[in-house]
Amino acid sequence: MEKFSKVSGTSLLVPSVQELAKQNLVSIPQRYIQPQNHQQMLHISQQPNVGTLQIPVIDMHRLLSQESGTSELDKLHLACKEWGFFQLINHGISSSMVEKVQLEMKDFFNLPMTEKEKFWQTPENIEGFGQAFVLSEDQKLDWADMFYMITLPEHSRMPHLFPQLPLPFRDTLEVYSKKLKDLAMDILGHLAKALGIEEVEIRELFEDGIQMMRMNYYPPSPEPEKVIGLTNHSDPQALTILLQLNEPEGLQIRKDGMWVPVNPLPNSFIVNVGDILEIITNGTYRSVEHRATVNSEKERLSCATFYSPREDAVICPSPCLITDQTPPQFKSIRVDQYFKDFFARKLEGKSNRDYMKIDHPN
Repeated sequence: MEKFSKVSGTSLLVPSVQELAKQNLVSIPQRYIQPQNHQQMLHISQQPNVGTLQIPVIDMHRLLSQESGTSELDKLHLACKEWGFFQLINHGISSSMVEKVQLEMKDFFNLPMTEKEKFWQTPENIEGFGQAFVLSEDQKLDWADMFYMITLPEHSRMPHLFPQLPLPFRDTLEVYSKKLKDLAMDILGHLAKALGIEEVEIRELFEDGIQMMRMNYYPPSPEPEKVIGLTNHSDPQALTILLQLNEPEGLQIRKDGMWVPVNPLPNSFIVNVGDILEIITNGTYRSVEHRATVNSEKERLSCATFYSPREDAVICPSPCLITDQTPPQFKSIRVDQYFKDFFARKLEGKSNRDYMKIDHPN
């Protein structure tokens, strides 16, 4: 079987934004200036109710409890239908584990360039330090560096990345990646229950699933209104579990035509529905566009852990949800082919989900 990492796409190599920001720039290099972003920022400041909107909060303790499980499951179902996002509290991963990940990830981004170059992307593969979805030399760039890699299954790891990470970071990520897989499976199990999908169907799809991590470093910018940390998009995977590493806010989600800032709660994860879950639920749950902004004062760091079905599985609407009244809205496709197609396109809005629509012309 072709190794999954071999079809995880390529991206043109670009300079490190973290290193660029160390030069105490007064103005932004032209390739990072995105005029449409300035217009959107102005639009946000004019939105009347944006400050009062908050994504739903789901309590894992309540979800697992006999007394409150049903009402919390209803709340989770509604969050995925109406928002595509929720904050998860009491998730069972210790605060000491989370703090360890946060500290060691910051140290990893602060390694000297001579060390980081060992983990840099190559022209053949998107994994490592760099940027994703850079398809042309004149394309506008995000104001961020990422470190991206496949973490599970273990046989899909690139030999020069995860196995070569500095200690204790490598050991910490080993534990963290497995805990996040268990958490993703728990969440998916609850969602299947809420939808009336057979649990065995979800287990078969996801038990040996693909887990990817994307660590993001957004340096401060002298002109934050002119750049974007991460272009607006919906996630192609099934589920994303985001850990914010430090205080500055930056994540915004599109809701009712507005960009709503997300204020992370202490010791919480921000979880969102990806395109694959929208496909499996035949559109009942929605993947939602989101983006990352930057500020002029302080760096911002985050780590997104993505979870998807195993590489040889077929993604399609669940047979449990197909009726005469609700025919399939999406095509069927193998997971490895799905990601090959995804990485071949520019990251833009919900174009990936739209491509999977049955009525979409290829």
